[in-house]
Amino acid sequence: MNPGPFALFKWEAVAAEWPVFATGFGTTALVSLLALLLALALGLAFGMAGASTSKGLRGPTRVYVEFFQNTPLVIQVFFLYNGLPYAGLVLPVFAVGVLGVGIYHGAYVAEIIRAGIEAVPKGQKEAAASQGFNAWQTMVHVVLPQTRRIVLPPLANQAVFLIKNTSVLAMVAGGDLMYQADSWAAGNLYYGPAYVVTGLLYLALCLPLSRWVRRMEKTSAVQA
Repeated sequence: MNPGPFALFKWEAVAAEWPVFATGFGTTALVSLLALLLALALGLAFGMAGASTSKGLRGPTRVYVEFFQNTPLVIQVFFLYNGLPYAGLVLPVFAVGVLGVGIYHGAYVAEIIRAGIEAVPKGQKEAAASQGFNAWQTMVHVVLPQTRRIVLPPLANQAVFLIKNTSVLAMVAGGDLMYQADSWAAGNLYYGPAYVVTGLLYLALCLPLSRWVRRMEKTSAVQA
């Protein structure tokens, strides 16, 4: 009789070789953290530029946002991994993951921050100007503090998407959780338990963020 995809001995094999999944989990968590920091830095810079009145700042921002939002992340990662070596630049796979995922999500973060800045009433900026604040002081001390409350829920949602998108590294042998699960299961065909455990580990990373987002949205609704 052919054993099913979730036979007990397959689960026992997963338990016996849990360090494989733990290593992938650690890599995914670290790539996610560094990529998120990069996305936030890029998003803040391009978001502020996109909300400015200067065409010289808004133009490059639109190019960045439109390009990375409208091309697949897989292609972008493949370009970093396979294309840059032709230009003499060979990046470690870990760096490819951080840069690829971070730059991609930076475009979405930029739009979130731009929308948040533009949602602040113009009267707030006019009041700051009447107090002698210049444009930079107004942005830092008046606009951004109010923007933070508006953008935190969608930013947290974007962080959840970012964590899940790190799985694209499996396509370039990135050592992430999905890659480790695929590699391990390919050697013994125990795909069922391997993917269940992998899904639960992604859930462990994403669920706390998702629950935090819901709490923040409820709090914002009450305050509104």
